[in-house]
Amino acid sequence: MKNSKVRAVPPVERIGYLGPPGTFTEEALLTQADLAQAQLVAFGSVSEVLSATQNGDVGIGFVPMENSIEGTVNVTLDHLIFDHDLFIQREVVIGVHLQLLARPHASVESIKKVISFPVASAQCRNFLATTLPGVEVVAANSTAEAASVVAREGLDEYAAIAPKLCAELHDLKIVCGDIEDHDGNETRFVAVGRSTIAPATGHDKTSIVCFQDADRPGNLHTILGQFAARGINLTKLESRPTKKGLGDYCFVVDLEGHVSDEVVADCLRELHAQLRSVKFLGSYPAAGPSGHEKRRAASRAWEAGEAWVNSLRTRVRDIP
Repeated sequence: MKNSKVRAVPPVERIGYLGPPGTFTEEALLTQADLAQAQLVAFGSVSEVLSATQNGDVGIGFVPMENSIEGTVNVTLDHLIFDHDLFIQREVVIGVHLQLLARPHASVESIKKVISFPVASAQCRNFLATTLPGVEVVAANSTAEAASVVAREGLDEYAAIAPKLCAELHDLKIVCGDIEDHDGNETRFVAVGRSTIAPATGHDKTSIVCFQDADRPGNLHTILGQFAARGINLTKLESRPTKKGLGDYCFVVDLEGHVSDEVVADCLRELHAQLRSVKFLGSYPAAGPSGHEKRRAASRAWEAGEAWVNSLRTRVRDIP
């Protein structure tokens, strides 16, 4: 690691994201100055974004991965595990505030149907149960699509759960604001690409999927033991069905460190040897407000270590 800066993904002309314009995905993408300079292409679903990335129609795909209230966006994770061979290039975390949007003359009393992305609707369960009990909740491919449907239908009986930006884009009003059930609502997004792995920065995260042998006891203990033995901190551990039958699960693991770190590489090597298979989802800069400081400190530590090693090498005697 010779550069502490977060190096951008290789320059790309087109970046696909979960659209239409106005989604939280677009909002998160626009926080990344280097990515925002590319041609941004909106797709109607996560599946379309990832397929376009795999096929090379876009250089990078940008999709939601996890929400602090509702958990993993399963459609994203399952596509990355089972359908595509893509590497996570970076993660982006933003705060999320959801609004109940409707036509200008609508009211809480007039609303009979609420449309939204299922992950967003799930973040507002308490609000829906107490403010709109019995109202039909309908799934859309994105929060922005839900807002566009409400605007297009032109009925005061329809409402959407969507970002504030969608009110401006579709001439809707905010009937109720900030309706998420919990404070600290955040969503994690990932940029994914083909073939290349993001360089190490000194403050990184690695994501893998461990496939176990169904008839072999102690699989999870085997997996966790490899990390514990090396002092590697796990930031996430969850199971997902492999879709091959009841009781057949894989484990998704996020860990601190980069595949170029020897301790991480040694752990992955051992897991690959002991398990049925291991799928590598990527090593990438970890998000967070302290990320820059940690990367800068890691760079200083690396430079100090390099100077120390070089000073030792100057003392190596030549063979007589």
